[in-house]
Amino acid sequence: MERMGLSMSEIKNVKKVIIQTVDKEISLEKASVFEIKAKDVRVFQVTAGEVTETAIAPPKFTEEDVMLVMTNANVAREKAIAALEEANGDIALAILRLKS
Repeated sequence: MERMGLSMSEIKNVKKVIIQTVDKEISLEKASVFEIKAKDVRVFQVTAGEVTETAIAPPKFTEEDVMLVMTNANVAREKAIAALEEANGDIALAILRLKS
């Protein structure tokens, strides 16, 4: 494999591998992970003893809501998102809390 420019190594002491998609999170426990490197590419091979899938609830606010809070409260994106999450998507409440 090395003559072809490939190398493979095991990643030791892996506790958990998490794959997040838009609508679910897949948790792989008791995982064995190997990394294969080839030129500019890295490939990961994962085998797992336990697999758990959890649905992710859709966000309660849109990108437009985030921009509105950012503009009106004059805060960074991260603060606007945190405020909207805390206010359960209520734009007015998020702005009010950030301004007070």
